Amino acid sequence: MTATLIHERALVVSPTLAATIGLEEAVMLALLHDAAQFAPRRGPWCELDKQQLLQLLPFWSERDCQRISASLRDKGVVAINSPPLEQSHCLRFALDAPAPPAPHRASFGARAPGKAPLATRWQPDEQLLRQLALHGIPEEFIHGEIEDFVTYWSERGEPAFSWNAKFRSQVIRHWREHEARDAVREQGPQPIGPDWEPGPDALEILQRAGVSRHFIEDAVPEFVLYWTERGETARTWNSRFVSHVKRQWARYTATMDLDSEPRRLPADWEPSADVWDILHMANIDGSFARSLLPEFRMFWTDAGEAHPSWNSKFLQHVKYHWARSHRAATTAEHRHGTRQGPGGTGTTRSRSLVEDLTDRSWAD
Repeated sequence: MTATLIHERALVVSPTLAATIGLEEAVMLALLHDAAQFAPRRGPWCELDKQQLLQLLPFWSERDCQRISASLRDKGVVAINSPPLEQSHCLRFALDAPAPPAPHRASFGARAPGKAPLATRWQPDEQLLRQLALHGIPEEFIHGEIEDFVTYWSERGEPAFSWNAKFRSQVIRHWREHEARDAVREQGPQPIGPDWEPGPDALEILQRAGVSRHFIEDAVPEFVLYWTERGETARTWNSRFVSHVKRQWARYTATMDLDSEPRRLPADWEPSADVWDILHMANIDGSFARSLLPEFRMFWTDAGEAHPSWNSKFLQHVKYHWARSHRAATTAEHRHGTRQGPGGTGTTRSRSLVEDLTDRSWAD
């Protein structure tokens, strides 16, 4: 390698590439691309001296360079034909070479080219376990993830280029979620906050229970508003939200089952008592809901369309407007030119009456 490469040079990183493979991986790939122009070659392989690599990347340690280069290999971006940096004096790599021969793949954990389904007895290799340990993830936590990972992907039967890379991503994601939950528990009870959103675990529980995604989304503002006004603190907002939505959903689906015959909306139609009960469970003001009823009746009687479950249509119509009005209220001081909406909320109409009344979430 010439001395030119060791001078300070700008590393040009593509934002799209960084978003695809990771920022650290994109930085190292840019360096290896430059190094490949000058480094000594043995056939298709370029050799970059370990000390020169560390000199060119002074912001990373030897372990960091090993971890990131292994990630590039696992993602199929770079082929590597050398032992781990801690056991070698150089990094032997190729940007456009075929995979290393079989003996090296067996020695250093590189995969065979092409996709393959996950074997039911799959285990992460030792190099991957070392990489995960560098993230501070306990060995017990890593091994606790293997069974679920193997069960899920073997049942799906989908192929992948690198199961090690997939497992690495899952373990790191789950560990960060675990740390976040621990941090919340250590903080003690907290107020809900106006920007609160249910966590991924709560969403997964509700969706597995068959609750519509739109129903869940519409329930968030009403839940936040209720507990914000009460001013209580808690550690278990996600658990409370799951219980809150499940109670509503059970009553809602029962109402739909009893009101499934398609028919036109009568001019004097009134929601059933179950609708008002569900709205009360959702902590939605009854007077607000009643203010939306005349417009709802007028639109659908004029439309003359037959639909099943007018109760559920009206319920979702009210929940949508309640959520929208209270989202708007949190940023009202930053808005100008608002006009009075049909519910008397003073919010700006962002879509037409027809769009409001034919909202796609009612059918879910």
